[in-house]
Order: sequence, then C-alpha cells, then structure tokens
Amino acid sequence: MAGHDAKAGTPVIDLVDFIDRQPVGGFHFRLLLICAAVLFLDGFDTQAIGFVAPALAREWGLTKGALGPVFSAGLFGLMIGALVFGPLADRIGRKTIIVASTLAFGLGALATPLAGDVNALLMIRFLTGLGLGGAMPNAVAMTAEFNPQRRRATMVMIMFCGFSIGAALGGLLAAWLIPQFGWRAVFVVGGLAPLVIVPILILRLPESVRFLATRGHAPERVAELLKQISPHTAFAPGVQFQVHEPQLAGLPVAHLFREGRTPVTLLLWVVFFMSLLDIYFLANWLPTVLNDLGASVSEAVLIGSMLQVGGVVGTFALGSVIDRFSFRALALVYFAAVFAVGAIGQLGQSATLVSVAIFAAGFCVIGGQIAANALAAGFYPTSVRATGVGWALGMGRVGSIVGPLVGGVLLAGKWSTEAVFLTAAGAALCAALAAFGLSRITGRKAVEQPTSFGAKLGTEAKAGT
Repeated sequence: MAGHDAKAGTPVIDLVDFIDRQPVGGFHFRLLLICAAVLFLDGFDTQAIGFVAPALAREWGLTKGALGPVFSAGLFGLMIGALVFGPLADRIGRKTIIVASTLAFGLGALATPLAGDVNALLMIRFLTGLGLGGAMPNAVAMTAEFNPQRRRATMVMIMFCGFSIGAALGGLLAAWLIPQFGWRAVFVVGGLAPLVIVPILILRLPESVRFLATRGHAPERVAELLKQISPHTAFAPGVQFQVHEPQLAGLPVAHLFREGRTPVTLLLWVVFFMSLLDIYFLANWLPTVLNDLGASVSEAVLIGSMLQVGGVVGTFALGSVIDRFSFRALALVYFAAVFAVGAIGQLGQSATLVSVAIFAAGFCVIGGQIAANALAAGFYPTSVRATGVGWALGMGRVGSIVGPLVGGVLLAGKWSTEAVFLTAAGAALCAALAAFGLSRITGRKAVEQPTSFGAKLGTEAKAGT
C-alpha cells in the first residue's frame, strides 16, 4: 500500500503491507537457515552438559546428584538471558544481540573444559546460559518480522527446529567424541562452531527491517533490504516507509501490560510455563521411569527419544494449521497432549504402545511450544516484540527448572507411574485452558494486523466497546 506525505508529497509505503504481499522466496529461506544455524548451535550447547555428565562425574568422582546444581545454573542463565536481552534488543537491534549472544555462548563453551571443580563449572555454565538465552527470542523475532503474516508461524516453527535438531545430533556427536577424545572435546566443538559462524552473522545476517523503520533509520537502508525480498521492485527517490504501530517509549517490559495486552501476556506466560515444565519433566524422567518399568538403559533412551522425534514432526505438521487458526488450533493441540501424556503412564508395560504415546506427547507438547513462540512473536508490536518473546521464554524457563524438580519429588514419594504422568497431563491441561483463553481474546484471525492487535485491544477498551 503506497501513499504520499500530505505536506511534502513524499511517497510513503506501508512496510507491513508490502512484506505481507510478497511471496516467500530465496531471501526468506536464507534468513531462516542462518537463524536456524544459530539455534542449532544453541541446542547443542544447551544440552552439552547433559551429554558429558556421566563421563565428567566419573572423572571427578562425583555422584550423579552433585551435577544437579550445574544443570540448574545453566537453565537459570537461560532464563536471565531471555529476560534481559529481549528488551535490550528492542533498544539496540536484533542483529547486535544475536551476534553478541552467539559469541558469548561460544566462548562460554570453550571455557567449560577449563573448570577445575563444580563451583567453577557452575559459574561458567550460568554465564554460558546468558548467551544461550539471548539468542533464542531474537532469532524468533527476526524470522517473524521478515515473513508475511500468512506464512509467519510456519517459517518461525521450521526455523525453531534448528534447536531440536542441534540437541538431537549433539547427542550422537557426543557419543562419538567422548570415547575418542574425552568429554572436553564436546565443549571444544561446541565452542568453536559458534565462533566460526559469528563472522557469517556479521556479514550476512540483516537487521530487522521493521526495527529499522520504527527506529527511523535511513529509508535507503530499508529500501535496500526490501529489494532483497523483492528484487524487481523499484522505489522512488526519497520514499518513506511507515509501520502503523505505536512508538512505545520507556521500559519495554511495562508495555507488555498496557493498551489491553495484560490478559494476553499473562496467558502466554501460563502457556510457556506449563508447556516447558511438561517438556523438561518428560525429557528428564522418561528414561528413568522406563528403566524402572523393565526396559534396559539403551531401550529406555531409545524409547524416550521418541519425544524429540514427535516434536520435530509436530513442528513441521502444525505450521500451516497454526497460521490459519492461531490460538484456537494451539488450544486443541494442548488438549490432545493431555491424553497423550496421561497415556504414557497407562501403557508403560508395552514398548510399542508407550512409544506411540511418547511420540504423540512430543508432537503435541513440543510442537505446541514452538507454535506458541511463533504466535507470541505475532502478537506484540515491533518495538516490544523481542521483549514479549523473551519474557514469555523466561517464564517458560522457570517451568523448565520446576518440571524436573516436581518429577523428582513425585518419584521420591513413591507415586505410581500412572499418577506421575497424570500429574504431567495436568500441566498440559493448564496450557490448553490458557491457549483457549487466548483464542477467545484474539479471535480466529491472526493476532498481528498492520496496527498491533494489542494496541487495538487497548483502543477498544478505552472506548468502552
């Protein structure tokens, strides 16, 4: 949509409308691959400490429980990183934070083999977690802001698969590296790879075109990026680009609770908290529970891996559905997760049936969580998008810390397998109810319009409609 400035006769282009009218092409896929590569390395380094834990504990003469605080320190760093670097990116740009975060977690991984005791390891993993936590919300925001609304959720969800694939392939690589070169080699690889990609990010990763436009950067720079999306488009000299969203000054976090955004923000936090609680509950305790039910260690690991397999399949399968039906589809996915997670405890005596149930749980819970990332990015206006996604992920990280603790308490209390997984199903039910509430607020249409839907809610609220 083009127009003219009434005073100066300057041609004006609605940036969001322009992006929404473009087909998904080579530029979008290159951006997706770059952001997915960042999350691939993020996934590898996030899970690396878990891969090396048995070998590290054996070398240092530690009990398995002694590494628990180290695991928690990394997750706590992830939480703080998401909470801090989301708002910072809304001030200084997505690209800067993605590059700095990648550099930080690469250096942190390289520093990990230098730790001489648990306390040093704990501090290094916390600092590494800060970088890991900063990269994720900004990769989500960047991908969302360059893609047309009709394909936004699909592209964000495919990009986010990089994290799951990095975590899965990291386990295979660690299984080969540790016997050959020792546990430190895992962190050497996990540290060098991000440092290699940093120059690529500096040279090839663009800054968010919406961020540039809302911050009033040179229109020529915006036009140059849009030419990469649509090479055959010619822009008139002096053209101006508008984003019909409010300029939100002050503390970014405060704007998550203004102009009608409060109920959506709080419900998103419930979804993220409960969803990540369930994911980490299942990921941490499935092998142990399956082993207690009679599966060998290798069988338990193999069956438990169906959770991640289901998550990857669910991510690809749900993208177009989420693009079309938004939070309504998300609510149905989490309602299905209630039955899938609860069934795990009922089917534990059959390897085949429990594998199907675990696959279904991964499909719904992990697929749903990645869909929630995309929908959160679509709800918030550009000036607080990274803040909104970052704080939702931060609340989710609290759930990721609580989930394993809840599982440990239940198992220590001699709860039955059925009761343990019914409790986990309860978390999925809470996520489903919150997603249903979001669907009632936002309606069936996509949550982001040329004017922020959150701002529209606020306008309606003030008008008494």
